[in-house]
Amino acid sequence: MPRLFRYTWRALPVSVLLLTSCATFRAHAQGGWKPLFDGSSTSAWRGYRSQELPKGWGIEDGVLVKKGTAADIMTRETFGDFELELEWKLEKGGNAGLFYRATEQYDRIYWSGTEYQLLDDANAPDGRTRLTSAGAAYGLYPAAEGALKPAGEWQKTRIVVKKNHVEHWLNGTKVVEYELWSADWKAKVAASKFAKYPKYGLAARGAIGIQGDHNGALSLRHIRIRPLD
Repeated sequence: MPRLFRYTWRALPVSVLLLTSCATFRAHAQGGWKPLFDGSSTSAWRGYRSQELPKGWGIEDGVLVKKGTAADIMTRETFGDFELELEWKLEKGGNAGLFYRATEQYDRIYWSGTEYQLLDDANAPDGRTRLTSAGAAYGLYPAAEGALKPAGEWQKTRIVVKKNHVEHWLNGTKVVEYELWSADWKAKVAASKFAKYPKYGLAARGAIGIQGDHNGALSLRHIRIRPLD
């Protein structure tokens, strides 16, 4: 009967041990987080229905910026269950949004992916109702008041999506919580402008998107994601 050869730590070359331990340490130290923007490269991003980063997006002093109207962008990678964190800043009256589990089956990204609203509530028209204010699941679930800082200051967003459970956090406060595909969610979609898109919000996996088709400067930094599936 042939003898089975078993590797042991003592039998492995020192170089292999060092590489393995370093990789393990990095993964442990990062806690499963991976950068989507590290301040120096936009390689994780592309345009909606395009492989190129649209004109109008760029990097300034380690910050991802959009100064005027530009096409929406999305991650090259798709995600199912995840935790997303980033910081963002809008000028006075600014309006933008984050999309999750977005697909390219429609002409516009917001016809498939749910939007986490980015807004200067005090000076933008959408701030007149909590249903479209900063942190809201746009047009479906209103955001709680009191967590938003004034325009021009850095805001911190956290989005958690686990199966059908979704949480929106703003500056350390949970402002929205809901269950995708529940009876309540279906009723809200049916009563909204998204009712005419039959696959809206149904994807179990999709891209992270950033809205660019509104006027005004948008700045983003420290974008990272932790897959949960």
